[in-house]
Amino acid sequence: MNLIQRLFPIFQWLPAYKKADLNGDLFAGLTVGVMLIPQGMAYALIAGLPPVYGLYASIVPQIIYALFGTSRQLSVAPVAMDSLLVAAGVSVLATEGSESYIAFAILIAFFMGTFQLLLGVLRLGFITNLLSKPVISGFTSAAALIIAFNQLKYLLGTEITKSNRFYEVVMNSARQINETHVITLIIGIAAIVLIKSLKSLNKNIPGALIAVILGTVIVYSLRLDDAGVSIVQNIPQGLPSMQLPDFSLGQFRKVLPLAFTISVVAFMEAFSVAKAVEAKRRDHKVIPNQELIGLGAANLIGSLFQSYPVTGGFSRTAVNHQAGANTPLASVVSAAIVALTLIFLTSLFYFLPHAILAAIIMVAVSNLFDLTYAKKLWRESKKEFLVLLFTFLVTLNIGMVIGIVTGIILSILLFLYRAAYPHIARLGRIKGHHEFRNVTRFNNLETWEGLMIIRIDAPLSFINIQEIKDYIQHLLSREPKTREIIIDAGPVSHLDATAADGLHTLLEELNQKGVRLVFCDVIGPVRDTMKQTGLTKTIGKENLFLSLSEAVENALTNAKDPYKKVTLQTNVKA
Repeated sequence: MNLIQRLFPIFQWLPAYKKADLNGDLFAGLTVGVMLIPQGMAYALIAGLPPVYGLYASIVPQIIYALFGTSRQLSVAPVAMDSLLVAAGVSVLATEGSESYIAFAILIAFFMGTFQLLLGVLRLGFITNLLSKPVISGFTSAAALIIAFNQLKYLLGTEITKSNRFYEVVMNSARQINETHVITLIIGIAAIVLIKSLKSLNKNIPGALIAVILGTVIVYSLRLDDAGVSIVQNIPQGLPSMQLPDFSLGQFRKVLPLAFTISVVAFMEAFSVAKAVEAKRRDHKVIPNQELIGLGAANLIGSLFQSYPVTGGFSRTAVNHQAGANTPLASVVSAAIVALTLIFLTSLFYFLPHAILAAIIMVAVSNLFDLTYAKKLWRESKKEFLVLLFTFLVTLNIGMVIGIVTGIILSILLFLYRAAYPHIARLGRIKGHHEFRNVTRFNNLETWEGLMIIRIDAPLSFINIQEIKDYIQHLLSREPKTREIIIDAGPVSHLDATAADGLHTLLEELNQKGVRLVFCDVIGPVRDTMKQTGLTKTIGKENLFLSLSEAVENALTNAKDPYKKVTLQTNVKA
């Protein structure tokens, strides 16, 4: 693959484009384009922006991603999660609906794109691995609740103050419940039922668009706007003009951290759905760092055309895939549908009720609340469940960015805890075989009094070497007759300088006690570090063996006093 094809993946699929792919791309592009019109406007509402900005963000970013992205089916446009993050960050910088509020949202898209481009060019996509699945699940579940409850303002037709703290939204809603506008509530609930019902009948039916059309026609026919139903009103006609973001706004200390946070969250969302589709199609490969470049370019160039932050959406991409999209040409068709709507059809949305957009949002985010995964974690890993729970609670009640940061910190602490206290197994030999197993998990294993065999199931590093030394010393205090210790180092993938120094110290202590220390199954990179740090010389080549069987046979054969064989009967763990 040449440089041009790596930088512009479009030159990989476009020259090989087949006529047979065109029907699928056209149908999928039309389907997603129709879906994007109400969805884009609804997500702009979450971000606190006029609905037209959701349409602006659905044109240029899709075209740019088609040039740079490696996924053939990913649909790049506004999503609920990023929209909420924009609202959470920009609401403290400017008044919702003001010119400066809009300018801040566009500026964040510019810096978000810049960060993603830099991460991709510098091949730093691994940074996103800090967002473990429990963190993502806890965060998205909390965000789903916050997004849904913030739509009560439009669903109830009352003046409820928005908030990114769940308890505040609930209290604000409870105070205004008596002011509910009944007609608006009926419209919203009817739209939710309609969209859910159509989706259950056939996922390809554009339920959201049908709800938009019916709601608009009903409000216009009955003039329900005169009865107090809130409507979208004027949507500017025409395509977005090209203009630079307003850098004079300042507030970079708040804008840059927010932009970086959204850039990481957005990439995780897009990459996970792109990989899921790749696994199903198996006709292309999604490259992480190139995806960062593609998303970065989509956001950066999109911001020059008044787009706020975008990424690949789960529902849209699924629809794109199911509708038969074969190449990114489908996304170009989707962008064209939205562009034509802006040029010719914006006047048709004048009487669109806000309650319909709120219903679209509520249905969309209901899939983000993942109780099933939380139950699974509770059964399988209590510690990771706690990471999910804390991320969920902090995001729900303190803030979005703080919630993500809390989750990342907890994940890192859990990782460090596991690294600091590695699994160490005491081994015995299976009768009649050369295989060795953990004495706490198998019965009838052969062990020898005075010979200790252990396996360390972790890299040896500064964070765990003291724990390993303490473990060995503890065993020696319980079994003072031990004359030889064999360490099965097969699972040890890395040895750092601090751990090497720790092993030097351990060897000196064991020599003083007359205990021989033997290593076996040491892999190449670890042997290299042993040699560089002088550890090989300290251990002695005669104490390094290729296999555990060889090390044990050497110990049994060359012992001055034969080791007494003991057959263990233990309470075997499940």
